[in-house]
Amino acid sequence: MIEARNVAKHFGRFSALRGLDLRVPAGEFVALFGNNGAGKTTLLRILAGLARPSSGTVQVGAPRPFARGAIGYLSHETSLYMDLTAMENLRFYARMMRTASDRGFLLGRMQLVGLAGREGEPVRNFSRGMQQRLAIARALLHDPEVLILDEPFTGLDAAGADYLAGYLAGAHARGKTCIMATHDTRKGFDLADRLVVIDRGAVVLDERKAPAGYEAFRARWVELTKS
Repeated sequence: MIEARNVAKHFGRFSALRGLDLRVPAGEFVALFGNNGAGKTTLLRILAGLARPSSGTVQVGAPRPFARGAIGYLSHETSLYMDLTAMENLRFYARMMRTASDRGFLLGRMQLVGLAGREGEPVRNFSRGMQQRLAIARALLHDPEVLILDEPFTGLDAAGADYLAGYLAGAHARGKTCIMATHDTRKGFDLADRLVVIDRGAVVLDERKAPAGYEAFRARWVELTKS
């Protein structure tokens, strides 16, 4: 479903990714871990089609690549239009994704993320957590086959985080493919069935979640990424 082969990304003299290889079969949930600057965001932006690798190849979808409309991308940057209302934002993205854009459907999506009754307010009036809730609704409007998530829990309160975790668990159960970068290592460990650690632009640990548990995984991660 997702395949990156020998992917490198350079920003001038700085290399964010260095010959990275990663293959994610359909229906798998991968938690992507790494310290700040490890290359997680760069990789996810390339997978989502928002950036191009300097070298190497990337494919999302098999046997032929998906259109971008089959991908749901969510990050700590909301990608919302601040001067538009919440409803106007969702309607714009729904039409762009060629999915249902009628008011009833969109109101239902807002209710799911706890924003019922706020549809007519400009997004700039929302708190950071409310903006992230709306970004969740935006990213998932079209029920994407592939979920690419970069620190999606940033700014969420407990209720919002619980909703997102529940949605992701349900999407995984329905066979959606998920790859999520998060600094909340415990939450990532609990949600995923595969654990990948990136360090200095390359994969240094890639394993199925084992019965040994979270602490054993953390110990291996720390040992492999010692300076």
